[in-house]
This record gives sequence, structure tokens and C-alpha cells, in this order.
Amino acid sequence: MIRGTTRRVIEALKAPVRRHWPRLRLRTILLATLIFVAALPGAGALFLRVYENTLVRQTEAELIAQGTALAAIASAEWPGSAGPELVREPPPGARGIAGGPLSTIDLGTRPLPERPEPVALPGSASPDALAAAGRLAPLVAATEDATLASILLLAPDGRILIGRNIGKSLAGLPELATAARGRPETVLRRRGDYRPEYAFEWLSRASGLRIHHARPVLANGKVVAVLLLSRSPRALYRGLYEDRGKILFGIGAIFATLVVLSGLLSRGIARPIEMLSQATRDVARGGGTVPEVPRTAAIEIQALYADFATMAGAIDRRSRYLRDFAHAVSHEFKTPLAGIRGVIEILEDHHAGMNEADRRRFLANAGADADRLAQLVTRLLELARADMAETDADAATDIAPALHRIADAWGERGLAFAIDVPGALPRAALPGPMLEAIVGSLVENSRQAGADRVRLAAEEAGGEILLTVADDGPGIPEADRARIFEPFFTSRRAAGGTGLGLPIARSLLASHGGTIALAAAERGTRFEIRMPAA
Repeated sequence: MIRGTTRRVIEALKAPVRRHWPRLRLRTILLATLIFVAALPGAGALFLRVYENTLVRQTEAELIAQGTALAAIASAEWPGSAGPELVREPPPGARGIAGGPLSTIDLGTRPLPERPEPVALPGSASPDALAAAGRLAPLVAATEDATLASILLLAPDGRILIGRNIGKSLAGLPELATAARGRPETVLRRRGDYRPEYAFEWLSRASGLRIHHARPVLANGKVVAVLLLSRSPRALYRGLYEDRGKILFGIGAIFATLVVLSGLLSRGIARPIEMLSQATRDVARGGGTVPEVPRTAAIEIQALYADFATMAGAIDRRSRYLRDFAHAVSHEFKTPLAGIRGVIEILEDHHAGMNEADRRRFLANAGADADRLAQLVTRLLELARADMAETDADAATDIAPALHRIADAWGERGLAFAIDVPGALPRAALPGPMLEAIVGSLVENSRQAGADRVRLAAEEAGGEILLTVADDGPGIPEADRARIFEPFFTSRRAAGGTGLGLPIARSLLASHGGTIALAAAERGTRFEIRMPAA
């Protein structure tokens, strides 16, 4: 019940889409698909902010590099220091591809509030800290001018040693607390003084943020100070502007690739299908030819061309067969109909003066013609059923019992049989009644031709079963051998032959993948039937 309801809901949703769906050419669909796929990387960079995240992490890496250099210098310049010391590097598994530490910030995380203003702190810093700050201040100022970053040197308790608001404290910052424990820390904070200045700043989520990096300064294994560096990340619109040449080149390369791919798809799929469609319409009108397979067409399209050529050939053969068949039917029916009409005209004109013997003779001729018409209709129906016979995939018949049943039936009518079937012969892949009807028709032809003996032999040949039906009759004249499978061709027309027995047998065998052919024989007539093994 739930499945039926779901199906109805889906169909209700599909109905308006079907009504308004536009008719599109294949090349339009292919081009739209390629453009959509080509636009996916750009859409991902724009909506997922991948590129902007890269810019933010690049700014973080710059702050880390600056902080590391300044921390090494400060460690070396610190009073009583035994030499520069740096924070221990993370293990290899925690490093980035370039060998440095992995980034710890992401635009997807919620930024911290704006950094609070420093507060006054009683007392003063230690003499060593003040001495080191005096030596480092010029270097910090020069670095600030060159990198545009804000750099503060703080004591572990948060007191500012270098920078604005010297002597005041920034104690309580989480990044400062982490650095005081000997680990560098980077955080994103909001900018309270941010005001948009450019038209495209709305593209960037990082415009109102600032990166803060805290790095400990070590001396003799102890944290003696903390460097606090901060800088606004490179804006997305600025990065796009700076890389505009590369971006435009990439867009041009993508569209050039799209043009080439569209051409390849057009030559490999769209154009061959259009040519095949035109050829189909021509064949439907009764003309046209099968176009050559384009060398640039895809393998599946080339196979489709081959299948179309096979279909067109079958249609052409079928059309010629139907045309010739209709002509033959017309000819076969015309003769007895003409005889019946002649009898009717004679009886109408001379009925009163005609004696009884002549009247009976004319009526007998009309009856014979009517009987021939009835026989033709019956055989035509049998031929139609044979032409439309469906393959029975599960059919399997033992050859020997079927041949013995035929021999028993016809042996009572005076025919002698010789049957040669090996015991290990596989079964034939066609129904038993069909096999008996085919062989029985050939045996009847042999009897009517005057044969006294029929030989039935079967053997396995190349995965098929070869069944031979040979008789000792007068044989088929050389001039008639090429036409015996044509519908209505018979040398026994006067004896009531319709010329449809062999065409029916051939159609029945063809429906199950078999064939029948007239073989050469020193005496009599010899047919070879090939059937697939079950």
C-alpha cells in the first residue's frame, strides 16, 4: 500500500514536468552537460569558499613564519639565554604536505569576539623582560612596517612589553593562555572597526575577520614571553583580482576544451545519429540507402549502423518477398477463378440447350477449381503460421523415435525405410511435432514422385545435427533444382500440388535456427536438414 502511494505521488510530480519539458537536440543536451560539469569547480570555489579558505590559511602561514623568526631572535636576545630556542615541532603525522604544521583555522568555524582592550595592571615587568624588549623593539617595528601585521610582545602574565598600550595587560585571552603553556595557537576573531569599502567585499566572508597567532618565546627551556601577531586575511576579491590572469586563462582553457569535446561528441554521436535518422525516414518511404559508417562514430554507434544495415536488408528482402509472393498468389488464384467464371458464363448462356453430361462435366471442372482454391488457402495459412512461428527455447526432441514414428506411418502405405541414427546423438532444439511435419512432408514428396525406398540418416556435425532424407525416385530435373523453394513452384500442378510444402518446411526450420537444402545425389532426391543441438 505504501509503495503504491509512493508511486502515485511520484507520477503526480512527474506529470507537470512531462507537460512542460522542452524538446531538445542531443547536441544541446551534451553541450549543456559539459558546461555544467565544467562550471562545477568554479561553483565549488565560489559557494564553498575553498579559494578563500586557502587565502586565510596562507595568511596564517605567513604569521606563523614571522612569529617563528621573531621568537628565535627574542630567545637569543633574552638576558641569560644560552641560545635561540624554538617550540618543539609536531610529530611527522601532524605536519602538512609541505612539512609544516597543519592549519588549525577554518572559515567554517565560528569566530571569537573582537579582542578586548587591554587593562591596566599594577607593578612592572621584570628587568630581564624590559631589557629584552628594549633590544627587540626596533626589529619588531621594522617587521610591522614590512608585513603590515600587528605585533605585540607580552609577558607570560599578559603584560604588554612591546606595542601599543605598553604596561597594560591582555590576560584572559585563550590563545595567550595556550602560548604561556608552551604551545602556539591561532584563532579567528571579529573586527569591530570593520566597514565595507569596496563593492565586491560582500563576496568575502573573511572581510570582517582578523587572524591572531600567539607563539611562546623560550629561554633556557622556560616560556619567558609570548609574541601575539594579528593581521586581516587576504580578501577573496583581492585574491581574484591578483590572480585574474590565471583565472581568465583557466576559463578560456575550459571553454576551449568544451568546444573540442563538443565537436568530438557531435562527430561521434550527434551527427551519426542524425544521418541514421534521415536514412530511417528514407527507408520508411521505400527508398534511400544505408549510409556509410562514420569513422569518427563511437563503437556503439558503429554497431547501431551495422544493425540498421542488417534491418534494412531484411526489410528490403521482406518487401521483395511480399511483392513476389503477392504476384504469385494473384497468379495462382487467377487460374482457378478464371475457370470457375468460364463455367458460370457457359452455364448462363447455354444452360437450356446443354445436355446433362456436359452440364456435369462443367460443374466438375468448377468444383475442382474451387477445391484447388481451398487447398491454396489452407497451405497459405500454414505458410503464414510457419513464417510467424515463435522459437521454443526449451524445445528438445530425440531424433530416433521421431524418425521411427514417420517410418511406421508411411511404411503402411508401401514405402520402405532405412534409418541410421547413432545412439549418442544429441537432441534437436525444435519441437517433435514440427520435426515430424517437416520430414513427413519430404517423405510425401518422395512417394508422390514414385520413390519406393527412403533413407533417413542423422549425425552430429560441428555442433549441429545433420539429418539426411534421400529417396530412390526419379530425382528433380536440373532446370528445376534452383526453384524448388520458391512459393507456388511445382511440377505437379495437374496432380494438385501447390508448391508450398518446401517453403513451409524452410520457414519452420528457420524459426528455430535450422536450414534445409537440396544436396547432390547419384540417384533420386537428397535433402540435408541442419538443426541446432539442444
